[in-house]
Amino acid sequence: MSRKSPTGRGAADAKPPKTYRWPTRKRSGEVAEAAFLAKAASLGFGVAKPWGDSDPFDFLLHSGPRVWRVQVKSTYKKNSYKFAVRLDNRRDLYSKNNVDFIVVYVVPADAWYVIPIEAVAGRKHLSFSPQPGSKSVLERYREAWCLMACKHHGRRKQEIILPCACAAGASLDCPLRREPEQ
Repeated sequence: MSRKSPTGRGAADAKPPKTYRWPTRKRSGEVAEAAFLAKAASLGFGVAKPWGDSDPFDFLLHSGPRVWRVQVKSTYKKNSYKFAVRLDNRRDLYSKNNVDFIVVYVVPADAWYVIPIEAVAGRKHLSFSPQPGSKSVLERYREAWCLMACKHHGRRKQEIILPCACAAGASLDCPLRREPEQ
């Protein structure tokens, strides 16, 4: 006896529907927030979600010496050849007064961009091209979780499993690294 799919065909013959109905913007944001929670917690960060959605940030991330205000954004669809997100909260642009980091999840590429607000302050939109050889200015923030766990900010939680590239003198420089003053 073969299993039947919802279409009435056998399981082996089941094909995905030709079109996928994307979830509402609210639902896709909730899915991205759940993915962020899992990712950040798996890296050893302490994660807290404020009650309600009245704050300009989605999460508080505890790295040991600091608690960061993080706004999570996600994108599911390509516009032309790039993925885009809006950086306003329907009222105002995000700024260092209300957010420390914007974390963007490009869902189809399973790519995370951890961007300090200073790098994008005043911008309304961001574009991402998560592919090999991308020359995007924001590409240096791809998987840059170490920015929130950087030893420059003090002693970090032992549970955080990320090396801080700039502190170790690795080939990739921390985008926040300041050159020594002369």
